[in-house]
Amino acid sequence: QVQLVESGGGLVQAGGSLKLSCAASGSAFRDISMGWYRQAPGKQREMVARITIGGSTNYADSVRGRFFISRDNAKNTLYLQMNSLKPEDTAVYLCYGRISPYDYWGRGSQVTVSS
Repeated sequence: QVQLVESGGGLVQAGGSLKLSCAASGSAFRDISMGWYRQAPGKQREMVARITIGGSTNYADSVRGRFFISRDNAKNTLYLQMNSLKPEDTAVYLCYGRISPYDYWGRGSQVTVSS
């Protein structure tokens, strides 16, 4: 069984930065494909960033150039560096992991960006 726990969310002013972390346990981290998703009130959950086992990354158009996903296999941790934050980025951010054919989700971390 894989468990994912997010941390690092909070309140920040527009233009500021936050860094989210996701600690994984219960499986070999190097074998997990991972990503970050977010869900704002009244909106559907959307993919923010993904990183494959091989280290390949992709981003939603809305965050490309501002957000950066990375993973530290030695620490079993996934990161999301968020820069130039906008009020539109306000959402619950969820850590996601996949070990085919199973999907795993963290409980989510609230990010609020004030204007």
